[in-house]
Amino acid sequence: MLPSPDIIGSHDTIRQLLAGECHDPHSLLGAHPAHHEGELGLVVRVYHPVARGAAIVVAGELLPMDPVEPAGLFALFLPGRTFPLDYEVELYFGHGQAVRRLDPYRFAPTLGDLDLHLSGEGRHYRLYEKLGAHLRVMDGHEGASFAVWAPNARRVSVVGDFNDWDGRVHQMRLMGGSGIWEIFVPGVQRGALYKFELKIRDGSLRVKTDPVAFMMELRPKTASVVWGLGSHEWGDRQWMEQRKQKSHRTEPMSIYEVHLGSWMRGASEGGRWLSYRELAPRLVDHVKAHGFSHVELLPVAEHAFDPSWGYQTTGYFAPTSRYGTPDDLRYLVDLCHQRGIGVLLDWVPGHFPKDDYSLRWFDGTALYEHADPRQGEHRDWGTLIFNYGRNEVRAFLVSNAVYWYDQFHIDGIRVDAVASLIYLDYSREEGEWVPNRYGGRENLEAISLLQEMNTVLYDRFPGTFTVAEESTAWPGVTMPTYLGGLGFGFKWNMGWMHDTLSYFTNDPVHRSYHHRDLTFGMLYEYTENFILPLSHDEVVHMKGSLFGKMPGDPWQKAANLRLLVAYMFTRPGKKLLFMGGEFGQSREWNADFSLDWHEVNDPLHQGIQQLVKDVGTLYVQSDALWAWDSEPRGFSWIDCSDNGQSVISYVRYGPSGPLACVLNMTPVPRYNYRVGLPQGGKLREVLNTDGAVYGGSNMGNGGEVHAEPIAWHGFEHSANMTLPPLAALVLGPVEPTED
Repeated sequence: MLPSPDIIGSHDTIRQLLAGECHDPHSLLGAHPAHHEGELGLVVRVYHPVARGAAIVVAGELLPMDPVEPAGLFALFLPGRTFPLDYEVELYFGHGQAVRRLDPYRFAPTLGDLDLHLSGEGRHYRLYEKLGAHLRVMDGHEGASFAVWAPNARRVSVVGDFNDWDGRVHQMRLMGGSGIWEIFVPGVQRGALYKFELKIRDGSLRVKTDPVAFMMELRPKTASVVWGLGSHEWGDRQWMEQRKQKSHRTEPMSIYEVHLGSWMRGASEGGRWLSYRELAPRLVDHVKAHGFSHVELLPVAEHAFDPSWGYQTTGYFAPTSRYGTPDDLRYLVDLCHQRGIGVLLDWVPGHFPKDDYSLRWFDGTALYEHADPRQGEHRDWGTLIFNYGRNEVRAFLVSNAVYWYDQFHIDGIRVDAVASLIYLDYSREEGEWVPNRYGGRENLEAISLLQEMNTVLYDRFPGTFTVAEESTAWPGVTMPTYLGGLGFGFKWNMGWMHDTLSYFTNDPVHRSYHHRDLTFGMLYEYTENFILPLSHDEVVHMKGSLFGKMPGDPWQKAANLRLLVAYMFTRPGKKLLFMGGEFGQSREWNADFSLDWHEVNDPLHQGIQQLVKDVGTLYVQSDALWAWDSEPRGFSWIDCSDNGQSVISYVRYGPSGPLACVLNMTPVPRYNYRVGLPQGGKLREVLNTDGAVYGGSNMGNGGEVHAEPIAWHGFEHSANMTLPPLAALVLGPVEPTED
C-alpha cells in the first residue's frame, strides 16, 4: 500500500529528483515535520536509485520504509517524533545485500548567509574555508562537506569512489541565488576520490574536478582528493614573528629560482622525482651554502602538462602530487624558515588551460572565462583568460593568493605575465581585442584585481611581499595602491635582463658598439623597486644556458659568466638566479631531467660555483650593495662612457661606507688604468672574479690598491690599477688617509 500524498512529498520535486534536475533535494529527502491522519510527527524520505528496499534505524529499532517510487524513493511517517532525530538508513540491494549508513540529507548547510553574500560580492578572501571538500564533524558524525560554485547548472552532484561515481546518489542543494551547491556526506574520509557531476542547460552531463580541491591525483588521472586544510605542526614560529618586522626594500635579497621536478632527481632510481620531504634538506643546504636569502619555486599548483613547468594550472589550490601531499610541501617551507630562508611561489592568474575536466566552460557556460575569444583566449599559449570583472572569479583568485600565504606560510608570490593581464591588446592585432569602456587598451578589471590582491595580502600578512613579472613600461607597478599604483613590492627588471644578456652574448670585440646596453637601465632605475632576474625564461626554448650564451672558448665562457654574476650582485636591485646558473650548467635546462650536477667536478664550473658563494657572502655582508637599492644615493657612476675599452665603473653606497666596482668586459687586460675613487687610502680587493680560486688567470693588484689624492672622474682621489681580463674588481673598505 502506497503512503498517503502528505507523506510522499511534492510530486514536482520527486520528478526533478528522479530526472536528475533537482536544485533542492534536501527539501524532499531527510526528516521533515509532517501532519498525517490527525497526528503530528516527522516524515523521513530516502533515495537511492538502485535500492530495492529501505529501513531506518531509530534508537536501535529497525523500521521498514514504504516505497514511494520504484526508482528507489522510500518514506516513513514517525508519529509524535520531533527534532532532533538521530537515525541511520539501511538500504537493501540485490542478492540480499544490506548497507547501513548515515543519511546525508539530515544535515544542515555548512555555508552561512554571510559566506554567500561575501562570495557574491567578490569579497570572500577565505573562500577556501567554505568551498571545496572539507573534513568536518556534523552533529557528532565525521564526514566531508562539498561545495562548488556553478550557477548555471540544472543539477550538481558530488561523485566519487564512495558512491560508485553515480551522480544520482548525492545530489547537492543550491544555496539560494548564490550559485553555490552544497552537501555533507558522512563517512567520507581523507584520501577519497571525487569530482562534481553537472547537468547543464542542454541536458548533457559534465564531470569536473573541484576548482578548490586541496589535492589532486597524479596526472594523467584527474580526480580531486579529499584532503582538507593542513594538519602539519609548524616549527617556524620565530621566523613568522620576525617576518612581521621585515623591510625588504632595505634588506639583502638574493633569490634562487627552482623547478622542483628538475633540480635534483633520484639518479639511481631511474631519474624519479624526489618528494618535497626528500628535497627539503638538500635544497635548504644548497641555498644556504650559496648565500641566497630566498628560494622561489616555479608554480607548484597542480598541472597536467609536464613541459608547462606548472604555468598551465588545473588545480589552483592543490600543490602538485608529483612530489607528495600538501603537508609534505608545508614541511619543505617549514624547514626553509627554520634555516632562515624565505619562500616565494610563482602564481599564474593570467590564464588557465583548456583541459575539459578543469575550469573551462565549467557549468556549461563561460563561467571563469570570457565567452568572447577576443577577451577570453590567449592564442600564443592556447589558454583561456579569467573574467576579472565577475565578482565570484575575483574572489576565487584573491582567496587563492591568500590561501598560499595562510596555509603554507609563504613569504611572497611572483605574479606571472602581468602584462598579459593589464593590456587588452596583449599579443593581439587590430580588431582582435575589445576596448574598455573608455575606448582604451587597459584591462580595468584586471588592474582592479591586482590592486585588490596586493592590498589584501599586505594588510593580512605583514612582512611579506609580492613581485610582478611585468615586461612593459607600465607606470607605478610598485607604487602603493592608495597612490594609484598596482601595489606590488617589487618588479622584475625585464629590460635589464634583456639588455644585459644581449650585451654579454656579443663577442667582446663588438661590445664597444653595445655599451649603451649596460648603461641605459640606470635612466629608469628608480622608477620602480626592481629585482634583477637571470630567470628560467632565458635558458629554455633553444636559448641556451647562461654558460652556453657566453662567447669564446670554455675558459672565456666561464670568465664571462663570473663577470655577469658579479655585475648583477653589485648593481642596484635585488637578485634572482635560476638553478644551474650557480655552477654554469652547460646544457640548456630541460624540465624532464635533473641538473647536470656532475659538472661541479669540472674546475671551471667549480670556480663559477665558488664565485657565486663568495659574491653571495660579500653581498649579505656589505650594506652598500642593498641598503639604498631604491634610492639614488645608493649608486653613482665613476665612468660609464669608456665604450672604447668596454670598461664600466661605479660606486655603491651604504650606511657602512662605499664599495667601488670596476668591470672589464673584454679579454684584454688593462694596465695602468686610472679610476676615480670616493676616498683615499688603501683599498682592498674584496672580490676579484679572475682569481685562481675561481678558475681565472689570477691577474690583479696583489690584493689592494692605493688611492692617491689625484682628482679623476670627478672624484678627489684615484688609483692606477690593473684590470684583469673579463673580470670584475670590488674595492673596499676605504681607509681614510692622513693628508
